Amino acid sequence: MAYHVVVIGAGSTGAATAHDLALRGFRVTVVERGEVASGTSGRNHCLLHSGGRYAMKDPESARECIAENMILRRIMPDALELNDGLFVALDEGDLSFKERFLAACEECGIPAREIPVRQALALEPHLNPGIRAAVQVPDGVFEPLRFCLSFLATARRNGATVLTYTEVVDMVFQGRTVAGVRVRDRRTGQQRTIGADMVINAAGPWAGRIAAMAGVDVPVVPTAGVMISVGRRWNRMVINRLNLPGDGDIIVPQRRTAIIGTTSWKVEDPDFIPIPEDHVRLLLASAERFIPGYTRGGIRGVFAVARPLVGRRGVAADGRELSRTFECFDHAADGVEGFVTITGGKMTTARAMAEKVVDVVCAKLGLSIPCRTHEVPLLPYRAFYELT
Repeated sequence: MAYHVVVIGAGSTGAATAHDLALRGFRVTVVERGEVASGTSGRNHCLLHSGGRYAMKDPESARECIAENMILRRIMPDALELNDGLFVALDEGDLSFKERFLAACEECGIPAREIPVRQALALEPHLNPGIRAAVQVPDGVFEPLRFCLSFLATARRNGATVLTYTEVVDMVFQGRTVAGVRVRDRRTGQQRTIGADMVINAAGPWAGRIAAMAGVDVPVVPTAGVMISVGRRWNRMVINRLNLPGDGDIIVPQRRTAIIGTTSWKVEDPDFIPIPEDHVRLLLASAERFIPGYTRGGIRGVFAVARPLVGRRGVAADGRELSRTFECFDHAADGVEGFVTITGGKMTTARAMAEKVVDVVCAKLGLSIPCRTHEVPLLPYRAFYELT
C-alpha cells in the first residue's frame, strides 16, 4: 500500500496502533522520544483489568476491559500472568457493597463469584485474616515492556519502522493538512522531516502538547497517581478492595514484588510530578490493612505517572470522577486534515483503541479494510530484538 502513517508514541496505544496499521497493509513509522514504554505505559500498575474496578461506577470502561481481557488472553499469552484477582471486604462498610458489586459485574459481563473467606485465605495466606468477604474475578498481570514489544515485534514483521529517541518537534503542513512531522534525534541532535499521509497522535498524557503543534486542542487531563513497590511478592493474585475505586485500594503482584496503588490528582506537566509525602503515608497504611507486614518486604521504589484521562464538560477534573474509557478525535472537525488523536483508556484496552483509530484512518482515506488484530496471535516480545 502506498499510504504512509506516522504514529507518535511507542507506549501501549502507539504499539498496538502500529500493529493494526501494518496488519492492514499500511506503511508505518513509529516515533518515540524515549525508549519503548518509557512513558506512562512503563510506569503503570501492570494490571490486566477484568473490569471489576469500574463495574459499579464506570460500566462503559468495565465492558471494554473484560472484552479486551479475553482477547489479549488469546493473542498475547507470552506477556501475561493469568493469576485472577480478589475483591475483599475489609470492614462492614465494604461488605455492604458486595451484592451491588456482584450485580454490576453480571450486568457488565464480568465473571465474578463469591468464594468463602477461608478459601480466600488459603489462596492468599498473607491476606488480613479479618476480611469479611471475597469475590474472585479474572484479573491478571502483564509486564509493560513485554506487552508493548509484542505488538511492535509483530508490526515490524509486517514492515513497520520503529524509531526510538526520536522526538517530534513540529508538524509539517501543506495548507491546512498535516503532511508529516519534524523530528529531532535525541542522541545526535540532528533534525529531519518524515512525510506522511496521516499522523496519529498516541502520546498519552502528552497528547495535548502534540496536538498544540497542529494548532488544535484535545481535552486530555494528565492525572497522576503514586504507587509503592516492595521487594517481596506477598500476594499471588491481584488484591482489590470491595468498594468504589479510591486511594490505596489495590495491590498488584509483579514478578518478585508487590505494588500498592494508587492516588489521583491533576498535574500540569506529565514530565514533572512531585510525589506528595502524605500520599506515600496513606498508601503504606492502606497496604498494611490488606497485608499486615507489607512494608517488611523493604520499599523498592516510590513512583508516579500521569494517566491520559479524557476531560468531560461539567465533570470535575480531579481524576476519580473522570471515565477510564477512550476517545478518538478526528481533527478535521477542527479544520485540520491528516491528523487524528487517540487517547484515554487503559493498557488493557490498547488493542481496541488501535482498532478505533485505524478504522477512522481507513474511512478518511476511502479504504475498507477490516481489523484482524482480535484474532491474529502476536509474536513473543523477544522477537522485537531478533528483528532489529
